[in-house]
Amino acid sequence: MNSKSDKFPILETKRLLLRNIINEDAKNILHYMSDEDVMQYYGLAPFKSLDDAFEEISWYQTLLNKKTGIRWGITLKEKGIIIGSCGFHNIVSQHFRTEIGFELSKEMWGKGIAFEAVEAITNYGFTHMSFQRVEALIEPPNLSSQRLVEKLGFMREGLLRNYEFTCGEFCDLYMYSLLKQDFDKTD
Repeated sequence: MNSKSDKFPILETKRLLLRNIINEDAKNILHYMSDEDVMQYYGLAPFKSLDDAFEEISWYQTLLNKKTGIRWGITLKEKGIIIGSCGFHNIVSQHFRTEIGFELSKEMWGKGIAFEAVEAITNYGFTHMSFQRVEALIEPPNLSSQRLVEKLGFMREGLLRNYEFTCGEFCDLYMYSLLKQDFDKTD
């Protein structure tokens, strides 16, 4: 990562504060990640315990420590509790490329919150992390995530057949991408 600082970047939007996720957030993470609807396209079974949430938080920290990704907790400014997360993983520094991921508590669906958060981190990735390409891998039935990334300007490049083995089955994924020059045109 070519971030200008080693300090965790806190991002602010009109309604949201995107911040580092800490162990004290485990209860809130368990709340939404134990929901089958939220986890349907996440690639993991719904969480059953706080230990599952702590493992997820540990994975976020590992991404950061190894400089292979960064995950922000999504919070509403007035509440401060984690209602979802978004971030980059599988950063390939030598190719200026990364993948994006996000999930949101079901109670927050349909309010434009995921769009606002993903737009903020995408902007940060292009302007502060020197990405040239941001990818989104999305299961074909996940129409809401496809609409979200398309609204941000991502283009569907193709179908990756049997690309992942998750929850006991092979899954196809659409490959979407957004290039820096395309993102710059929308500013």
